[in-house]
Amino acid sequence: MEPPVFPYEQQHTIEFVTDQAAFSRMLHPRLFVLRKRLASRLTLIAMTALLLITVFVAAVLGVGALGTYAAWSVFGAEWPVLAFFLGGIWLVAMGFFAIRLSSVLFVPLPLPEGVRLSPEDARNLHRLIESMAWVLEAGRIDHVWVTPEMNAAVLQRPRRGFFGRVETHLLIGLPLMHSVTCPQLVAVLAHEFAHLAVQRKGAGKYGALLRAWWLRALDRLEDVFPAIGAQVDCWLGRFYSNMARLARIEEFEADAQATKVVDAGLLGETLIEVSLKEQFLSGDYWPRVLAQSKVRAKPLVRPFRDLCLGMTAGFLRCTVPGDMLSGSREPQSMHPTTRERLRALRVSPTVLPRGLASAANYYLSPLLLTLAWVFDRAWWRDVRPDWQLTYRMARREHRRERKR
Repeated sequence: MEPPVFPYEQQHTIEFVTDQAAFSRMLHPRLFVLRKRLASRLTLIAMTALLLITVFVAAVLGVGALGTYAAWSVFGAEWPVLAFFLGGIWLVAMGFFAIRLSSVLFVPLPLPEGVRLSPEDARNLHRLIESMAWVLEAGRIDHVWVTPEMNAAVLQRPRRGFFGRVETHLLIGLPLMHSVTCPQLVAVLAHEFAHLAVQRKGAGKYGALLRAWWLRALDRLEDVFPAIGAQVDCWLGRFYSNMARLARIEEFEADAQATKVVDAGLLGETLIEVSLKEQFLSGDYWPRVLAQSKVRAKPLVRPFRDLCLGMTAGFLRCTVPGDMLSGSREPQSMHPTTRERLRALRVSPTVLPRGLASAANYYLSPLLLTLAWVFDRAWWRDVRPDWQLTYRMARREHRRERKR
């Protein structure tokens, strides 16, 4: 069966890697075998811990029932009121503790936030996603979301919160689509779908859900029982380190798997492009937008509507900053650095200028204004209190200076 043609701008087609020797050199078999063992061990720890909490909740309820029965056995014949009072107090106390403890287990997964795209809204994008999922054997993508974040991710969620069929959500940030070209978007999707293909299929999918469930339970435990939660965090320091280690290995494995579909050079170029654009947005574009709060009661520009123009006018393509790519990684960091990923891909850190239009202009052109309007409204709703506070403080300071 022939692989599908990927519909993106100017009839570009994916360069499938045919040099298997070159591809095999990019793989790290020992590292990826370690990933499987580490994932299995951490999943077993998470499953055991969740079962122990369940058993402990049942034990607490049993102790409450036994205490009530003992109170009636000892005092019920002669002092029934006292027996009722003591038994009731004990049962309520144990029941309250059991409910608080069981609430640790029932922390729902956060739902994707953004604008969901139906196949009718963005046909070419959905065709590309279906083709990529077919090539990488990543399974079905149930929902596609556009978010205001500068990233892309795949999330898997049970349909009914904790039960039901596990649905796969693809999240693509609008700033990210403005930052990359169509071929680079293919590289981004290849990396994300590689996570599904090699790490989130079959038992791996449910193992990841169990590990995520246990991490949410730990967060909730620290909120419900602060003293116990702090002590548990000390005991589980190694578990947290191994979870971060697993996440970093998965990133390397996804990169290696993605090179089955896209050239390693394109993947490395995409990593650098996204890093540079993310640095520009966080260090230049958004500070300039927020700086208006000192002189205007409302922003003069709408950041998401003007994102494409700001990216075109403000971003200056230059050589790759060495400090950005050689930055040290935190011990608990969940992602390897860009330089580490480029070294694993055996790609030199260079930036090649490209004259193609952004992926957002090609795949989302009919929807760009609507998406920008939605995200601009949500952004203004979030920043409005701080914006107006900054504006009032700046005006007050300006009046003080004029009086002087």
